[in-house]
Amino acid sequence: MALHPGPEFSVADVYRGWVRALGRLLPKGSLVDFNLNDRLSFYSRAGTCDGGEFVRMVDDEGAVRLASKGLEAACYEFLPDVMLVVSCFYLPPELLDLVRARGTKVVILHTEEPYEHDRQFARGLHADLNLLNDPTHLERWLTIGPAEYMPHAYDPEIHCPGKPREECRSDFAFVGTGYPGRVEFLERVDWTGIDAALAGNWQHLTMESPLIKFLAHDQAMCCDNTEAVDLYRATKVSANLYRDHTASERPDLAAGYSMGPREVELAATGCFYLTEPRAENRDVLGVVPTFESPAELGDKIRYYMAHEAERETIAAHARKAIEGRTFDANARRFLTLAERL
Repeated sequence: MALHPGPEFSVADVYRGWVRALGRLLPKGSLVDFNLNDRLSFYSRAGTCDGGEFVRMVDDEGAVRLASKGLEAACYEFLPDVMLVVSCFYLPPELLDLVRARGTKVVILHTEEPYEHDRQFARGLHADLNLLNDPTHLERWLTIGPAEYMPHAYDPEIHCPGKPREECRSDFAFVGTGYPGRVEFLERVDWTGIDAALAGNWQHLTMESPLIKFLAHDQAMCCDNTEAVDLYRATKVSANLYRDHTASERPDLAAGYSMGPREVELAATGCFYLTEPRAENRDVLGVVPTFESPAELGDKIRYYMAHEAERETIAAHARKAIEGRTFDANARRFLTLAERL
């Protein structure tokens, strides 16, 4: 059984990639996916009209508990040997304990290391196996039980080169979440002469921000992997910026080792991009040019906009370097690990 993480942002793309891969590898009928996202949405919006005013049936905590309650019935009907929980921020820990007490092995795929390490570690205490997107704190994880580094992956059926859509053309395109540190960094870039497009989760971007004019879709919306790929195929330059909003408070939660999901997807799609330096991307994708300041990012965007041959050569090398990092490869490894539990 695979459990949807709940939010419909990039972590949902990770979940869908895993479910598709497991569906290809497992016998028909042996995989059930639990739609926690739909259940959360339903209970969060359920309510009545009282004197013309809408009154919610339950608060956010109540919605989470009601949404996850259906998991007990699903487990009773399906009797899963293994439950794969992606992210696990919206399941009560006591529910994981109940599932394990009934004989199901719980595996949590933690997608937010090292940034959300404290929260994830607390959930990991209730799992039989913890899979980490970054190994920075792996030694600590091993003190509570089996744990493995499971790197970010891509889906070859989605993340691949293709014909650009004319309406998606841009000089620069970035898909991601508008974390405060990321917004502050991009606001300091000199965008003169650059046709930029921002997509993803930018719901908290203020109307006063100079970035607001670059939004490629309605601010209240997000974009899924297929829409992101359309932007990647049609842009000249993209970029990978790591999450750093915790750096000032907890440096140990900001300085990760691993490549992020977006840069793996960018490379697989054949999109040329620039990246902030990090240990794993220098080991695996040393060919990809780096930047360390807003000024340097702006200058390099303009440089590579004008050097198509260099962009194509670098993008081809990057795509070759990550060709084995697929969801299918991760799913095969997961099944091997699950058999040992």
